[in-house]
Parts: sequence; structure tokens; C-alpha cells
Amino acid sequence: MSKLAENLRESIEEEIATGKLPPGARLEETLLAARFGVSRTPVREALSMLAGEGLVEPRPGRGMVVTEVRFDRVVEMFELMGELEAICARHSARRMSAEDLNALKEAHACCIRAAEQGDTDGYFYANEEFHHHIYRGSKNEFLCEQSLALHRKLRPYRRLQLRVRNRMLKSLDEHTQIVKAIENGDADEVVALIRNHVLVQGERFGDLLASIRSLAGAA
Repeated sequence: MSKLAENLRESIEEEIATGKLPPGARLEETLLAARFGVSRTPVREALSMLAGEGLVEPRPGRGMVVTEVRFDRVVEMFELMGELEAICARHSARRMSAEDLNALKEAHACCIRAAEQGDTDGYFYANEEFHHHIYRGSKNEFLCEQSLALHRKLRPYRRLQLRVRNRMLKSLDEHTQIVKAIENGDADEVVALIRNHVLVQGERFGDLLASIRSLAGAA
């Protein structure tokens, strides 16, 4: 997959996450190519990637459209993500090498810098790296692959959560505790921490629901 197509995927995904492309919006290759100043080939590749993540889907007579939001399905995906990340974190607490742990700490440092600057997008990308290091630290290739696949499907909703007031700072505090538990080799503690970090519950449930309803209302 070309770098141009990957950049287009990022741009379209961001517009989906922020509601600029609401659920049901039609995605015409020709119009997207003209807007982004590229040929239709990378647009087609980007839409194919987004379809694989479940963010867009083909509709008879309409081509590709932004997938309609089913909140119950999003919650189910977060529930499974919490369990996958818990397994990864448990293994990482036992299996991470010193080099792996240093990489995790560096990703956490990037999160800190982004949070200090109030850079939500910067935090989002640093946060992805943080979680990816935990997946890789599990030393289970299949588990890592499955975790990455589901993580990609949840990207726009994770973006939405970080736009909720104070969520970025709360997330950063949770990261600090997770790093400490992994460094201490405390598998049980890190499982509890990361489940709470990933699961959509309590106030976060209401915040995410309000965000998704706002997007659906714009459709």
C-alpha cells in the first residue's frame, strides 16, 4: 500500500471521526481525488483500507458510504479490546525486555509532551504507539496481529474520546500507572489498570454516546 494512500486514509478517517464526513455520507472517488489533488488510484486504495476496518461500506447505487453508527456494536468492540489488551499487558509484564520497556517509556514521554502542549492529535498518535508497544511486548505474534486489527477499527472512536474535556490528562495518568505496573512485573495489577483504561463505562460511556449521537444527527 502506497504512502499516499495511507495518508489519504488518515485524512478521511479524521473527517469521519470529527463528523465532517457523517454516517451515510457518500464517498465518490472522483470528488475525493479532486479535493485531495491526487489520482483515483490512491483514493481507491484508501477506501479499500477503510472498508477493511469497517468505517466505510458499499451501498447499491451509491458506491462507498460512511458506515452507519451502531453504538451497541462499538461498545462490544471496546469490551473485546479491553480483554485483548489485558492479555497483552499480562504477557508484557512477564515478557517485556529492557529494550521493550524503554520503548514503552519513550512512547509515554511523547504522550506527556503532547498533553503538555494540548495537542490532541499528537497525543492520539503517541497513544497509538504506546498501546502498540504493549501488544508487541506480549511476544505473541498472533495476539499482536488481532489486537492491532481491532485497534484500527476503533481508531475514530478513540479519537472522539480524546476530544472529551479532560480525557487526555486522565488517559495520561492511567498510562503512568500502566507503565509502573509493567515495570514492576505486576501482571494482575496491569490487567485491572488496562481494562479500566480501555473499557467504555461510567461517564465515558455517556460521553462517547453523546459524541456518536452528535455525528449521527449530522448525517
